[in-house]
Amino acid sequence: MASALAATRRSASARRFWTAVHRIAGLATALFLMMAGLTGAIISWDHEIDEWLNPDLFLVDSRGPYRAPTEMAAAIQAWDTRVVASYLSLSFEEGHSATFFVRPLKNPATGKPYKLDYNQVFVDPVTARVVGTRDSRAISLSTRELMPFLRKLHYTLHVPPFWGSDRWGYWLMGGVALVWLLDSLVGLYLTLPPRQRPVGPGATAQRGLLTRWAPAWRIRRGAGAYKLNFDFHRAAGLWVWGVLVLLAFTSFSLNLKAEVFHPLMSLVSKTTPRLDSQLPPAPLGTVVPARHGFDEVIATARAEAARRGWTTPMSGIFYNARYGFYNVSFFDRAVGGDASNMNLSNLYIDGRDLRLLGSNQPWVGTAADVFGQLQLPLHSGRILGLPGRIAITLMGLVVAGLSFSGLVIWWRKRTGRRAAACNSRPRPMSPQTVGGAG
Repeated sequence: MASALAATRRSASARRFWTAVHRIAGLATALFLMMAGLTGAIISWDHEIDEWLNPDLFLVDSRGPYRAPTEMAAAIQAWDTRVVASYLSLSFEEGHSATFFVRPLKNPATGKPYKLDYNQVFVDPVTARVVGTRDSRAISLSTRELMPFLRKLHYTLHVPPFWGSDRWGYWLMGGVALVWLLDSLVGLYLTLPPRQRPVGPGATAQRGLLTRWAPAWRIRRGAGAYKLNFDFHRAAGLWVWGVLVLLAFTSFSLNLKAEVFHPLMSLVSKTTPRLDSQLPPAPLGTVVPARHGFDEVIATARAEAARRGWTTPMSGIFYNARYGFYNVSFFDRAVGGDASNMNLSNLYIDGRDLRLLGSNQPWVGTAADVFGQLQLPLHSGRILGLPGRIAITLMGLVVAGLSFSGLVIWWRKRTGRRAAACNSRPRPMSPQTVGGAG
């Protein structure tokens, strides 16, 4: 009996400790998770909302044969001689503009890059006419930049580059995700019923674990506002706990892929080396000049894809000017879905000598490689198509709701403790009381 009582006391002490951990971790991450949940619910439909808000950018009236992508890039560079194209669309949809990205050239008068108020250009693929521009990096709630703003807010909080790195926002949100992941495990433990006190002979038999755990899965009817909020926080968190852990883990893996996730995967399975670990980056704010242009790289990629037996059409090409390589993507719009639903392949080609640096193909590679490929499709829900996107939208709202309800619980308990402390203080005696005592 004595040992059972000691075990019960240890269990109660452990529960108090983990409750404090849950409270501190929840307070530290609540505002971040509310932001991430709400923005995640919206950007699940980023393309549709963006097109609805900006039809003049995304929709065109022209019909007919499409111009060559490099011809459109040349038209952009003739339209504004301060820029050079960094991303070219290689596949087009009738009635829709083609999307290009640009970066500034160096101003010969100052020796520094030109200052631009845009980095994204929309081109009519039939006429090669520039139909509009915007700055996808802008901190703005205007309809023009709203969706790019929310996407970047979701992943990086728009933390600017400093101390030679542009990864601070990713590190911050990755750290939040890691705390969220660990706190989810703590939260599950706290929903379990406390250890039962030992009973003596003749006492009623103790109830089983599942019977005592069942109330945690329910929301009490007719309870007050505080109990309703508490029940929602506990029960909702239990019912979607598996999805919460999935979202927390994929948030961590996507934001800290190079720094933590990839090294961890290398400990349990063979992994394909990352390009950023093989190529030295240029200092922040500078570029590695490409010795070969888009036409040559497209031809090289087309030949390599044919050699591999790939039949998926090329969808885009991006020059990573900091590392000096081209990323050629292959995605078939006719397949449906989205490029983040395991339908995207890539070839990575050196911009200095056209050497093939590596490739990415869905479901191809080591176990760790495939697991890494799955992170974005799982996080976005797009691996399940439309139902997955709907589920992620709902989960974004749930994450925000759980974080808010946790703040409410903390605030109510805090005010309750303060009130109890005030009531427990001895009140000063009034003069009448003092006189009466004499």
